[in-house]
Amino acid sequence: MTSFYDRTILPWFLNAACGSRPIMKQRAKVVPLAAGRVLELGIGSGLNLPFYDPATVTSVHGVDPSPELRGLAEAAPRPEGLDVSVEDGVAEALPFEDHAFDSVVCTFTLCSVHSPPAALHEARRVLKPGGRLFFCEHGLAPDAGVARWQGRIEPIWKRLAGGCHLTRPVILTITEGGFAVEYSGSMYLPSTPRIAGWSEWGVATAR
Repeated sequence: MTSFYDRTILPWFLNAACGSRPIMKQRAKVVPLAAGRVLELGIGSGLNLPFYDPATVTSVHGVDPSPELRGLAEAAPRPEGLDVSVEDGVAEALPFEDHAFDSVVCTFTLCSVHSPPAALHEARRVLKPGGRLFFCEHGLAPDAGVARWQGRIEPIWKRLAGGCHLTRPVILTITEGGFAVEYSGSMYLPSTPRIAGWSEWGVATAR
């Protein structure tokens, strides 16, 4: 059973934090690249929906374990004509058949899943041959001083931010999860504390 905080405060906190201008600019770098039948891991409050192009996207299927966030996603703005369905589910055990999707979108999700390797295994399973993973995440900073502070703060951060980790290495996690990265970029997000502001994004295909 979820707590009062998880039900009433956390969804709105996550929607505000993950909808900040620097993070929305990061979403805009990868989400419009998705095409065909799209699966979004951890759709959250639906902040990616405005960036999908109905001319190239057949449908968007989002999963999230939080009923409160799914409710926000159902009501989130999106382009006219975009076919969207939001389902209860976790990234580690997706309720879809093998090879069901052309694209998998994963933005600011690997930080909070229980098992990134399991989530990426499932992403590979549901992708069609030649399908692509479009990712944008925050994680372990390359600077030793920042990384040390991330490790110190992470135990408290996880409790306040719905299980979000600060110290998961993004690209390494994706490559160890069975993907080959075609393109990637990285930066500290502006106007964001460095402990939470190291972002890596890109496109990958299953090996």
